[in-house]
Amino acid sequence: MTEFPIRWRAALADELPAAIELRHRLHADPRGSGEEEDTARLVTAAIGAGEGERAAKTGRLIDLPGEHPGPAVALRAEMDALPVTERTGVPWASRSGLMHACGHDVHLAALVAVCRAAQRAGVPKPIVAVLQPREETSPSGAQDLVESGALEAHDVDTVIGAHVQPRLPYGVVSAAPGPVNASTDEFEIVLRGQGGHAGYPHLLRDPVLALSQLVVSLQQVASRRIDPVHGAVCTVGRIQAGTAANVVPNSASALGSLRLMRGSDRERALEVLAEIVHGTAQAYGCTAELQISPCEPVLVNDPALAAAAQDWLLRGGADLDVDFRSFGADDFAHYCGGGMRGLMLFVGLGDTAGARSLHDELFLPGDDAVGQVAEALLAGYLAAASGPEYPELPTAGS
Repeated sequence: MTEFPIRWRAALADELPAAIELRHRLHADPRGSGEEEDTARLVTAAIGAGEGERAAKTGRLIDLPGEHPGPAVALRAEMDALPVTERTGVPWASRSGLMHACGHDVHLAALVAVCRAAQRAGVPKPIVAVLQPREETSPSGAQDLVESGALEAHDVDTVIGAHVQPRLPYGVVSAAPGPVNASTDEFEIVLRGQGGHAGYPHLLRDPVLALSQLVVSLQQVASRRIDPVHGAVCTVGRIQAGTAANVVPNSASALGSLRLMRGSDRERALEVLAEIVHGTAQAYGCTAELQISPCEPVLVNDPALAAAAQDWLLRGGADLDVDFRSFGADDFAHYCGGGMRGLMLFVGLGDTAGARSLHDELFLPGDDAVGQVAEALLAGYLAAASGPEYPELPTAGS
């Protein structure tokens, strides 16, 4: 390993105690999607490189110059929390009904540590710190940043992200090439029939019965209509109908999501979903309304970036995974393509997270996750900056 990465890591170690304190502050006082202004100000001040540029309404883009001219590497962290009531019981738990139950507090603190260390150590390739709002909602902050051209204006050609992941063993970092997160489309279904007295079902057209069958039938989208090698997940998360036990309502509704790991399957899957919805409704004498809300595309990691990051992770002593993929979705997918390269790394928490999954009221990564995420971001940056134009760094595998 060359002198520059060693110097940066030493500076990073010095920054971690303050970053952990910042993580506690962020966790105790979270902000929801679209309301991240206070978070942006706090994190911007902690980075200490100026006020940056406002982007995607409440977001910030903060430039850190490099020793060589040329395109910049963006390091992204998300700012928003979830509408979850926390039950971790730690002194710095949130008590507002909002919670950093997806690790965004860890990601932000890690980004601050990396950026502060970069300013002390100097970096060959410029950095743009991306404080991104609205990862948990649609339309997302990443989509806004890409469509606005803000990253192009800052000469960004590569975006690096890192996300904590309890489904990976503790201490393992994944840098897998290709698709690593699914696309997601949300759907709303409204079935309309003929309601009335529950004792006279032959006179009615029961939308609750039709919707019950529909929920089961929708599983065919994943199990029988999409190549299982690539996979799909169709989930109904909310059902609403009726007001009393002895009254059949006139309508029933459902909300759900459709997730796919291959972009080319999306159009066909949506066609099948519509066929099942309208066909089932007709079979039960009802009519159907179907509304699709596109959310995120498939997140596809750049293969060359992934390979170079694997090399740097191994040099840094990390336990490496190259196969992890998740049907979770992340708006980081918008950064991957269209003239930019993207790499999302996953940092394993295993059973140290307090919960088996993200978005849980008990989810609480340990403070050591701040350093682990920071190391992953550093490996991603080094992967993006590896090349003959940066003599401070060897190429991957050398």
